[in-house]
Amino acid sequence: MGGVTPEAAGGRDPGLQPERTRLAWRRTTLASTVVAVLAGKAGLAGGASVGLLAAGTACGAGWVGVLVVAHRRIRGLAGGGEPERLSLGYAAGVVVCVLLTVGGGVGVVLR
Repeated sequence: MGGVTPEAAGGRDPGLQPERTRLAWRRTTLASTVVAVLAGKAGLAGGASVGLLAAGTACGAGWVGVLVVAHRRIRGLAGGGEPERLSLGYAAGVVVCVLLTVGGGVGVVLR
């Protein structure tokens, strides 16, 4: 009622979606950082073993993978205009990295 629609203005009106997506990636990296830090703390409290080292390495590798993909997406969203779509490879990669982070963290805690 009285407003100009995006189609009438001739451009794309993304609203706040890019910002919400950027904040979601930030929350994901924060959550994975918390898991990695807590797993590291639990690992330092216990004795060193091969299983503990393997779980800690998996957790750290998954955490780095999440950070890399999230940073790439955040940079892509900050560019303005229409953001590029997340490719299937990156989506599968971030799922694998999150599972590695969580699985490694659980492995460290349960040792």
